[in-house]
Amino acid sequence: MDEQVTFGGADIDRAAHLRDDDAGLSAAWAHPEAGVACFWKGKPLLGPGDALVWLAPHALPAEAVEAPIFLGLARDGAPRFAADLSGWAEVVADPAQLAQFHDPSRNPAPGLAEGQAFADLRATMGVLSAGDAGNAAMARGMLEWHRTHRFCARCGAASQPAKGGWSRACPSCGASHFPRTDPVVIMLITHGNDVLLGRSPGWPAGMYSLLAGFMEPGETVEAAVRREVMEEASLRVGAVRYLASQPWPFPASLMIGCAGEALERDIRLDPVELDDAIWVSRERCLAAMAGDDPDLKPARKGAIARHLLDMWLEDRS
Repeated sequence: MDEQVTFGGADIDRAAHLRDDDAGLSAAWAHPEAGVACFWKGKPLLGPGDALVWLAPHALPAEAVEAPIFLGLARDGAPRFAADLSGWAEVVADPAQLAQFHDPSRNPAPGLAEGQAFADLRATMGVLSAGDAGNAAMARGMLEWHRTHRFCARCGAASQPAKGGWSRACPSCGASHFPRTDPVVIMLITHGNDVLLGRSPGWPAGMYSLLAGFMEPGETVEAAVRREVMEEASLRVGAVRYLASQPWPFPASLMIGCAGEALERDIRLDPVELDDAIWVSRERCLAAMAGDDPDLKPARKGAIARHLLDMWLEDRS
């Protein structure tokens, strides 16, 4: 089930038939139950209990970067939108905390209700409900695409949101641009009773995860798995099979989880890609998951790497 993977449980009906309906979009914005998910520097607005907040349109601060994006309709038919409030200067934040690998900060602002604050999505993904996590991922991914694609890739002119925010139109050359998702393979590579884990330069001490990398043009998923493992660890991989996928809105990836069997064990690192790579036994992996290995920190809760390792440990892979 998609809902078993964090960010896979979005419960908004995207209602694509309304995207070209200007009157319908206006009626959706004016709907008495309409709600807007607000983001500040990529951080969603959360309330008590880490619930995603849906502000009424009339309560939306004036600092929205562009017109809100129409996400779709909630299960009860209430219209749902997303807005980027990154220009809101009154949000309370410590730049040093914002720059941390794990940003623990909560960022309130004048006018927000008590208990409401912007919070890092990666830091909270493990505690959000399936629906809130999935809806926040959709909203963040769309807002990030707009943030980084404000100019036409064909002629360089400034483009404008269209189709309720699901496209950008160039007024100069007439080109239309649509949201992109970048496919990334993430690999559960095993050899006997061991799994291959690696760490990137700059990660916190002891943090290891599964190897991963972007797919390239002209590749199958299986070929990308084999290429990435060979490039990063100089290991040949045999049979590859699909396990699960996860939308990853940092900024716009689709993580494609696969299992593969290594044909050899002699790791030779690419020092540009990896700081270290190791074989970890099932028993040590279990200890790390339980917090009983001081030298090995497991993948964070909510990441597909954690999900794939759990599958392996539970013999579901």
